[in-house]
Amino acid sequence: MVCLNEPLIVNYRVQGNWGTFDYHSHQEYEIYFFHAGSCRYLIHNQIYDLEPGDILLMDGMTLHKPNVQPNSEYVRSTIHFSPQWIAGVLKEMGGMHLLDAFQKLHHCLIRTNESQESKQLEEIIRRLQEVKRSFTLNDSFAETEMKVLLLQVLVSVNRLGQMDSRKLPNKAEKAEHAEDIAAYIQSNYMHKLTLDSISEALNLSKSYVSHLFKEMTGFTVLEYLMGCRLTQVKYLLEMEPDKALKEVASESGFESVSHFSRYFREKVGMTASEFRRLRQ
Repeated sequence: MVCLNEPLIVNYRVQGNWGTFDYHSHQEYEIYFFHAGSCRYLIHNQIYDLEPGDILLMDGMTLHKPNVQPNSEYVRSTIHFSPQWIAGVLKEMGGMHLLDAFQKLHHCLIRTNESQESKQLEEIIRRLQEVKRSFTLNDSFAETEMKVLLLQVLVSVNRLGQMDSRKLPNKAEKAEHAEDIAAYIQSNYMHKLTLDSISEALNLSKSYVSHLFKEMTGFTVLEYLMGCRLTQVKYLLEMEPDKALKEVASESGFESVSHFSRYFREKVGMTASEFRRLRQ
């Protein structure tokens, strides 16, 4: 889980593949606005082939990752925000329903086809980043303006979501197979899984599963499997503080505590015990 430590983070029309695109989660809600280029987005076990103007709403806790080809154009805007930070304003205005897409659906795609409403939304995000960048802790006017602008963003994406009521085209066979593979791993990561056992369960060839999943998601099957296990470990460490590390490892699919400990430290940068103490 990524810890962002800010109630609001805004990035407007970011270009290129800066940073690493690991499979990740975070406690903040996310609004992702795709502007140009090529991107296939994996959320939980759903794959979205994005088009310019597409908007993804995510509760953050569902694992997600963009799959972008090296050296390809990639332009997007993102807003990460704490629901607690904006909740007071929404309650006063009777607008808590504006968070329903995050809280009830967990993630969804809105296809705007670059409509006029989406162009107006883009301008609000630009202004929001501008205010955020000039914000200082003792500037109450700027914080109020940021909340007003975020409220406008939420109204806009909800309106766009209502306008986008049509069914998306059927997914290609490759995407469906990749989603089946991801769903199977999500449901069975706590058991011993191999490429052979996954292929056999889905009645697909081993080489097809291996190459297809990497092509469609950017992950190897093993990377995705271990990502699922790591997410479950973090959940158990935080939500069940008295559970022994041996049980945490076993319930998350790790065959030994030593392998679990090495992998956790390598990926998180601290021991499982240190992580647990930080989350209490």
